[in-house]
Parts: sequence; structure tokens; C-alpha cells
Amino acid sequence: MRLGIGAALAAVVLLSGCARRPAPPAPSARYLIGAPYSAGGVWSYPAENFSLVETGLASIIPDPRAGRLTANGERYDPAALMAAHRTLQMPAILRVTNLDAGLELLVRVNDRGPVNPGRVLSLSPRAASLLQAGQGTRLRIAVEAEASRAIATGLPAPEAVPLAIAAAPSGTVEREALALTPGARQSDRLRQGRPAAAVVAAPIAAAPVNISLPQQARSVPANPGQILVEAGRFTGRDAAARQAARIGGARVERFGSGRAAEYRVRLGPLHSAAEADAALERVLGTGISGARIIVD
Repeated sequence: MRLGIGAALAAVVLLSGCARRPAPPAPSARYLIGAPYSAGGVWSYPAENFSLVETGLASIIPDPRAGRLTANGERYDPAALMAAHRTLQMPAILRVTNLDAGLELLVRVNDRGPVNPGRVLSLSPRAASLLQAGQGTRLRIAVEAEASRAIATGLPAPEAVPLAIAAAPSGTVEREALALTPGARQSDRLRQGRPAAAVVAAPIAAAPVNISLPQQARSVPANPGQILVEAGRFTGRDAAARQAARIGGARVERFGSGRAAEYRVRLGPLHSAAEADAALERVLGTGISGARIIVD
């Protein structure tokens, strides 16, 4: 009997201890750019960019778990209009166009991905359904600058967390240092007075980050375009020609005019997502890590 009473008392003490233990703090969404990282065998370099426009192929977010945390601390909802991008600041609003079907939709980028380097964006199941998009659908994506800036300025400024980050490896291939695209700034915050050297944002107090996005796609003219692999852009034709020779089967195209003229190295057109994936894998295998699938 004494053993029974002792066990009961121990259980009461244990339960009371559990009751007094504070619950873990709820995760907080935050504005995030983030550090360079490797996924799918390719390094990505996040940067703040409110004028980004890209084309490429779609993927669907593979993790179906509702409620898991996204890269910037938001709760993932497969029934919401969410997306993952490799380098954009988070959160950001993107206008996504299904070039095959002629449908356009606004989505919220709040996660990193796709892991597959041959895909430009991963869509939540809901967003993919409204866009009638599947794996390998041809997309055009463009940042909605005003809406994205509104989200950024609506979040409190997080304090920087100094981290020691090893430099990403750079292969012994010919390369050119080019300026960031217009509107892109690495690791800068949007508002004046914020520290410019923040690489990873610290958790901050919860902020009103929810915005309402239209729950239907808008019809636009379809424009499927050709699927290509682009293996670099250069200011000189000679450098571009050497890159094309390294790949084999690629061509050099001049675009722009005057002093703004550049030379791009392209492979294709390719007739399917599978063919494009195979071509991209071959190019990446030569050490040209910046190669990507585009639609033009």
C-alpha cells in the first residue's frame, strides 16, 4: 500500500511539474534573405530583388504537411497560394503565368526551393490547381514590386545574427563577374537605418503578414515559347565562344545594342521537360553551375 501511495504522489508531482512548464514560443514569420546554400548539387545565392523576371519550368511543392514551418517561419498551407523560390527575399509576391494554358495567378513566396535545379518555382497544390500547372509546365514569374515592398516594410527590422559562413566553392571554369540585375541587392534591408550586412534574420515578434490574394486565375494569351538551356551571359564574344565550345552543341547569341550588348550561350530548342533536364545535367556536369532552363 505504501508503494502505491508513493507512486501516486510521484505522479502528482510529475503532472504538476508538467503543468508549470511553459509552452514553447510560437514561431514568428520574418523577413529573410538568407545565406548561400547548396541544393540539388547547385549553389544558390539569395538576394533582395524587386524587379526579378524569370522563365522556366514548374514543380509542385513535394512536402504535403500542413502546419510545417517554411524557411521564413510561416506556417505552410497546401490549400493556400504559396510558392518556393531559390533566391528571392521572403516573403514576396509573384505574378506567375502558365505560358502553356494562358493563366495568371498571384502567389506568396515564403520558402526555399525547388531542389531540382531545372525548375524555376515550386507551387503549392492549390496554386498549381488554379494555374492548371503540373511538373514541367512552362512558367513566367515576375515580382510584384509594390505588394512585395509593402510586406517587407510591414515587418519589424530583425537584428542581424553574425554567422561564420564558408564561401561557396568556385570551380576552375572560365567565368565573368557581372553586376547584379537591376533592383537586386544582396542582403540589404528595404528601409533606411537597417543594417546592410545581415545575412540571416533573427526571429522577431509576430507580425501581421497575411494578405489576401485572389483565389482564381486570370486568363491571358498563351505563349508557350521554346525550352532552352542557357549556360551563361558574357560581355565579350570570345568568352562566350569558349563557353559554348566547352559544352558542345551550344550557340552564341548577341543581344542588346551598343555598349549594353552581351552574348549568351544557349542550347536548344528542347522538345520536352525530360529532354531539357538531360541537357541541363550534361551542362552542369562540365562545371558550369550557373546553367538553367529557360523559356523563350
